[in-house]
Amino acid sequence: MESILITGANRGIGFELTRLLIDDGRRVIATCRDPESASDLNALDASNLHIYPLEVTSTKSIEALKGALSGVQIDVLINNAGEMGSKRQRIDDMNIDAWRHTFDVNTIAPFQVSMALLDNLKLSLRPRIISVSSQMGALSRISSGAFAYQSSKAALNKVMQVMAKDLQSENILVCSMHPGWVQTDMGGPSADISVNESAAGMISFFDNLTSEQSGRFWKWNGEEHAW
Repeated sequence: MESILITGANRGIGFELTRLLIDDGRRVIATCRDPESASDLNALDASNLHIYPLEVTSTKSIEALKGALSGVQIDVLINNAGEMGSKRQRIDDMNIDAWRHTFDVNTIAPFQVSMALLDNLKLSLRPRIISVSSQMGALSRISSGAFAYQSSKAALNKVMQVMAKDLQSENILVCSMHPGWVQTDMGGPSADISVNESAAGMISFFDNLTSEQSGRFWKWNGEEHAW
């Protein structure tokens, strides 16, 4: 049975990934900031679901998770936790402090969590790191506004590309994924696809991920996304 760790598992895509994976009989390590208030996550109440607290911007919290999971095999790490950032991220109205926080959440945290759990991933015969990015982080796609979100996701893509190269000798596969424009709190009700479609597509992708696909940018439906 594969073990999959998901950050930000209490809502949206993270929750749907968790739900689908435990229904499929996988062992899921679900993390969120406050497990006690994660009512939907706790309601799943499955023997193959293990919930841990994790604040992805806190080194202390990350180290606590690392200690709690010492010796536990992780086959897939899904860096899903992320944020859109402040409403003030326009060229004429930018919240600089909030921009820094968005980088902490969307760019630095996936790297730090991945490095903290590297020994767990090395216990797997086919370790994979998947980081949820966005098409808004693609330099090939030009759009206005959302400076903090777009720049943090572009930086995440580069971090994952470099990580894939540096972990190649460890046979750890790494890639960024655009989950689609999804009907979540962030994506809104007018988005293109349901959260179920996105999560199911992502699972199918990382189940079949190959070494040739590592270090590249992918869409939820298995199509490659231009950088």
